[in-house]
Amino acid sequence: MKYISSLFIVLCLSFCLSAQNTAPGLWLENLEELAEEGEDLAWDEDDLEELDFRLHTPLDLNSVIRHQLEQLPFLSEGQVENILAYIYIHGPMKSLYELQLVEGMDRRTIGLLQPFVRVDTVYGGRPKHFPALRNVWRYGKHEVLGRFDVPFYQRKGYTEGDYLGPALYHSLRYSFRYGDYLQAGVTGEKDAGEPWFALHDRKGYDHYSYYLLLRHLGRLEALAVGTYRLDYGQGLVLGNSFGLGKSFSLATSRYREGGIRKHGSTDEYNYFRGVAAQLGVAKNVHASAFYSHRRMDGTVEDGHIVSIYKTGLHRTQAEAGKMHAFTLQMAGGNLTYENTLLPLRVGLTGIYYFFDRPYRPNLRTYAKYNLQGNRFYNLGLNYRYRLGNFGLTGEAALGKHGYALLNRLEYDLSTETRLMLVHRLYTHDYWALFAHAFAEGSAPQNENGWYLAAETEPWAHWRLFASLDFFSFPWWRYRISKPSQGWEGRFQATWMPGETFSMYANYRYKRRDRDVTGTGGEVILPTHHHKARCRADWHPAAAWRLCTTIDYNHFHSQGLRGSQGWQCTQLCSYTLPWFPFAVSVQGTYFHTDDYDARVFAYEPGLLYTFYTPSFSGHGFRLSARLRYDLGEALMLMAKLGQTLYCDREEISSGRDLIAANKKMDLQVQLRMKF
Repeated sequence: MKYISSLFIVLCLSFCLSAQNTAPGLWLENLEELAEEGEDLAWDEDDLEELDFRLHTPLDLNSVIRHQLEQLPFLSEGQVENILAYIYIHGPMKSLYELQLVEGMDRRTIGLLQPFVRVDTVYGGRPKHFPALRNVWRYGKHEVLGRFDVPFYQRKGYTEGDYLGPALYHSLRYSFRYGDYLQAGVTGEKDAGEPWFALHDRKGYDHYSYYLLLRHLGRLEALAVGTYRLDYGQGLVLGNSFGLGKSFSLATSRYREGGIRKHGSTDEYNYFRGVAAQLGVAKNVHASAFYSHRRMDGTVEDGHIVSIYKTGLHRTQAEAGKMHAFTLQMAGGNLTYENTLLPLRVGLTGIYYFFDRPYRPNLRTYAKYNLQGNRFYNLGLNYRYRLGNFGLTGEAALGKHGYALLNRLEYDLSTETRLMLVHRLYTHDYWALFAHAFAEGSAPQNENGWYLAAETEPWAHWRLFASLDFFSFPWWRYRISKPSQGWEGRFQATWMPGETFSMYANYRYKRRDRDVTGTGGEVILPTHHHKARCRADWHPAAAWRLCTTIDYNHFHSQGLRGSQGWQCTQLCSYTLPWFPFAVSVQGTYFHTDDYDARVFAYEPGLLYTFYTPSFSGHGFRLSARLRYDLGEALMLMAKLGQTLYCDREEISSGRDLIAANKKMDLQVQLRMKF
């Protein structure tokens, strides 16, 4: 009855509001692919919030700057160059239909771009100066976003008293924004199991982030105070923003240099705290400087840091003891020369960082060359040059030990066909605490590889993608007790006969070495992992969307019995045409032999969130999401989900153990704008 009552309350609250349609998923399939590969996604609320802002405040193509176009994940570097060159040569656009005249712009990319841009024939020109403060306060937009999650089950940590706080998760975000000139805000978050205004969390939330970001103040192009993020070059020195890596699209395989960005999300690890500024010292020269001082979570023993704690969870006394255990300071800068006529960009990035005590982790053999010590530095030289249909991008970086190289060559055979070749060489002893770059592994270290990809539209309504990635690891890796190598192949065919229907099928194969479980690394065999997916997406009317996904996995080691898994997911969403109410319902059936054959199913989540759970075993997953908007001022969203396992009586383990074969959660989110 309490489940039924909770759902009834959500429905009643929902029908008190009115709604508007939200835009479709923002390149979420590429994020889904990375989640399936176990990638530590850098996309978070800030990135998805920025794309949502662009949907509601489109860019004026006649006054857009390169940095703004580069943040759109479906535009290639060549397409960005061609859009800017077209406006420079032919003058301001009169209509979005002129995008068809831009070299390298195909119908599919134009369709993805249109919701994010506009053509303003009255107000042209690029931003020249910061607006008057009275206009900023008068016309700026405030947003308050609150969320809470209620679990309808109990974990072992609560029954045995290990968790110090209630099971309710909640967060609160306030932000103020005036276009691209000013952003300010504060975010607080309490994870499930953490205390609230008690014990070690006497200030309420155990994590706060606050920021102020100013842009276009004359020569002061950007100024960030509080929490912020940095991205330069190809991410070999500084890269704590989004980089999509390998996927079924060339545009999302490149790293996007974001420079200085605000951090207002609930991520408790991937950010800096201090001040950062960027100056336009000359017409084509930009200089940045930054300083960060952060207290970080970890374990300290005998005056040494033995581990860095990244989860941000402080539920138990042991986890609370890791809170703010040591201090990390960082200072550095970037100098970039950019000539839009060549077009050429060259940048130099340097950072110096140190802990307040030596970092001496207990490293296993496979990690013996990982970061250790007290004082570190990284220095990187990046470049980008385009000549006709060729584009060359790369970065070379040095650290306290080792070096890293990344070079990317792109060639546009035609508007419909593109090629990409990427080479990376990361030595086994390259240390870069803040790096995030194109790699098979989770960090640019201990890897050498060649990646070749091609994308083409050979016939009307068809798009084909294929890639090969050959990689090797000079030193041991987790579960590989020797130097190793492997390769991966991908292929996808997409059919889009019209605006209401699309369908694709893809296949992935990966071969890698791995220690045989129980042999202590004495026996190492190659593993073979096959993945296949078919997805059909149908919009029979403006109000309806139906999406069907079928996945199949097969995993085996040479000479050993393999395992397989499959899942079928059906999504149905509907928006009432006469009463703006949006609802989406999704069901997943999964059946896998073991964890190696696990499956993933993307699920529509709350605003500015991305959710792709993995499943192993046999069971069902059901979810329903409701959304209503009262104009632009108020939005209420609720999501109810339940996972039911047919092959077990307990879920998870340790303190997270649930003594049942099912679990249900309710998530509620409220947003106010004024």
